[in-house]
Amino acid sequence: MLGNFELIARLVLAAALGSVIGFERERLSWAAGLRTHMLVCVGSALIMIVSAYGFAEVLGEHVVLDPSRMAAQVVSGIGFLGAGSILLRGEIVRGLTTAASLWSVAAIGLAVGGGLYTASIAATIIILIILAGIKPLERRFITAKQRRQLTMIVERGTLTFHSLHDELGAASPRVKQFVMQQSDDAAECDEVIITLHRVSNAEYESICARLRQLQGVREFRGDTAVS
Repeated sequence: MLGNFELIARLVLAAALGSVIGFERERLSWAAGLRTHMLVCVGSALIMIVSAYGFAEVLGEHVVLDPSRMAAQVVSGIGFLGAGSILLRGEIVRGLTTAASLWSVAAIGLAVGGGLYTASIAATIIILIILAGIKPLERRFITAKQRRQLTMIVERGTLTFHSLHDELGAASPRVKQFVMQQSDDAAECDEVIITLHRVSNAEYESICARLRQLQGVREFRGDTAVS
């Protein structure tokens, strides 16, 4: 059986490791942030401790317990928290990374509860690198290549962000940036610059076809990749 100091130390370590990952999610204002990750990690550690040591007094010649059974329920049961952090905005699913971090934090808590300190600390460092360190690289080399920019010259007052949203319908979440400024020529026109985010070639062609047919469009320039 664990001593009181060892038991408390494991729970404190679980809270500390969970807070490191939770802080990274908190700074991005996700629903599952600092406290959620800490609670998941501490709760998982406690369940692992209970599973491994909580039934020591009833063990005997005819009583055999499997300490992995309660831990297995954590892995499957944490899914409801992960599902709650996933949001559907238009056609874009958000929150999958946070759901995965909750699942990973539960695993860290189980490792701490089982006394696997090196594995739990190493996993925390690796997960933090994945969440905070790889994201800039992903933005630089992957996400940026999925952006397209197009420019339109339209009659003044004929195109607004809301009318663009209504026109694109289900494709409107692809609009990352909408900039409108007065055109340089003397005509009563506006120059509209639209940046599309994570759009495939087929989606881009479909959006361009819709925008070309809008009333008041005098000039359309598209197919500009954004770095």
